[in-house]
Amino acid sequence: MQWPRRAARVTLDLALVALAWWLAFWLRFNLEVPGEFIGLASEGLGICVVAYAAAFVVARVWRHVWSYTGLPELRQLVVGIVVGGAITGALLLALRLPNFPRSVLLLQPVLALVLLGAARAGWRTVVESRSAHGGGRRVLIVGSLQDAADALRALKGSHEWLPVGIVSPIPSDVGRSIQDVRVLGGVDAMAQACAEVQAQTALVASPPGSDDRRQALLGATDAGIPLLTLPRPDEWLKAQGAGPRRVELEDLLGREPVQLDEAGLSDLMSGQTVLVTGAGGSIGSELCRQIARFGAARLVCLDISEYAIYELEQELRASHPQMRGLYYTCNVREPQRLAAIAQRHRPAVVFHAAAYKHVPLMEQLNEIEALRTNVIGTLNAARVAGECGARRFVMISTDKAVNPTNVMGASKRLAEMLVQAVAGRYPQTRFVSVRFGNVLGSSGSVVPLFASQIARGGPVTVTHPEIVRYFMTIPEAAQLVLQAGLMGQSGEIFVLDMGEPVRIVELARMLIRLSGHSEQEIPISYIGLRPGEKLYEELLANDETTVPTPHPKLRVAKSGGALPDIEAVAKWIEGAGAAPAGELLRGWLREQVPEYSPPGTVDQAA
Repeated sequence: MQWPRRAARVTLDLALVALAWWLAFWLRFNLEVPGEFIGLASEGLGICVVAYAAAFVVARVWRHVWSYTGLPELRQLVVGIVVGGAITGALLLALRLPNFPRSVLLLQPVLALVLLGAARAGWRTVVESRSAHGGGRRVLIVGSLQDAADALRALKGSHEWLPVGIVSPIPSDVGRSIQDVRVLGGVDAMAQACAEVQAQTALVASPPGSDDRRQALLGATDAGIPLLTLPRPDEWLKAQGAGPRRVELEDLLGREPVQLDEAGLSDLMSGQTVLVTGAGGSIGSELCRQIARFGAARLVCLDISEYAIYELEQELRASHPQMRGLYYTCNVREPQRLAAIAQRHRPAVVFHAAAYKHVPLMEQLNEIEALRTNVIGTLNAARVAGECGARRFVMISTDKAVNPTNVMGASKRLAEMLVQAVAGRYPQTRFVSVRFGNVLGSSGSVVPLFASQIARGGPVTVTHPEIVRYFMTIPEAAQLVLQAGLMGQSGEIFVLDMGEPVRIVELARMLIRLSGHSEQEIPISYIGLRPGEKLYEELLANDETTVPTPHPKLRVAKSGGALPDIEAVAKWIEGAGAAPAGELLRGWLREQVPEYSPPGTVDQAA
């Protein structure tokens, strides 16, 4: 089917070249070619057609699809015509035909360009007109003219989508048009624009995280139409669909892509054995995916959850069959089990993601569990990494370790200090901690909670109208952990650039809108701060300063103060028993972590 169409296009091109040849003679002699020159024209016609055919083959003009002709294709056509005209002129001048009108050699390429360009433009116009009347979904584009132009190029030739208008955040754009699609108004007039052009959906072309995207979400809800955006580059590469997709929360919050030292990370991971604790969790599993992408020969995955490690095994075996994965159920609180695994596989890099992280749960009834897992588990993992000769040990920490007001945050701060203390005992291993805030969509985070509340019809519960948190996506967090592990010197604590803090109530509103509801349908209720929570999270303690690194999203926190006695910490937690008194435990934590300041005594009898 393709060959007859290509043959027809080749035939038409050569026929138009021949027509341009005759038109050139016709114009040269004022619309009437003398008889003696008709023979010259006929004699040169064959040379002209053959020369252009050869030039078009060299310039790859006949590989173009006319339905998608644009400036790049027209530039190639110009090259082909110039080369064809030059070959024609050179051959005819070499033959020295008597009285041959040389002006024809200049006129003919110009006429050929006009005719061949018009043929392509006409065909594309017919195809686009047919598509416009083919019943595609009417889509309104949200964004500036530049953003809209990019979106229109992405939708070009699609029979599924029909752009019918643009709303732009730039007032001067209103009334202008691009590719015959008019700017109907500003983003705030989106509902009216949708009604005017009978749009069935809106496509957001504005960059991720922009105010235009948030305004578009409000406008789309008011207009009662779904909100779409174009796939991210990583989605194009993964072939997760070639067309627009629904807007997600990550698109609205928006983050710049992480710049990774791909060569350095490949050198660190490629062909090596890497061990990840807490591998079945949100961050741990994403770390495993990224590590596999960088070519690790063996990936040793540890998690206390049998189901989580099973799910990870199934995923990695399917996506990275060339990598040898080893999947262990293991509790980091058991040093002998941890040491046996590490000594058997001798990892070059250890990522420690195993931790208890839920603030209210660790604040009441489970305080000793936070110390046993977050403190002793980290101590065990760090010691094992040093004893087996790992090159790097990277601990995942949290912004709640800064001026902590809860047991979970204080336990993570103490864990950071223990990692620094262990670093002095194993100089061959670089020990690094990486501190970041909340991760969108991670297990136990606020987003899945809000989603389930919306699915039940509400209400969505927010602790306080002014509470704010830092957020980043799971892939971004994992990639920055890898980068910090590559760059870090032993004993350093890295702070990630978390961007601007987000009000939790605004997050709730965006999720309600994304689900296609309004706040009248899904109300928001305030339930008060939970035990150990504070309104504002910090990334740096008061007595800390930071120094920049070569990576724009990573800084190193410098803190003073004495490091804890490793043996004394381990002995106290071991001797505390199964259910120590809350005030006793908090008092001891305050001695170890001076910046820890619990808001008040928690009633353990509750």
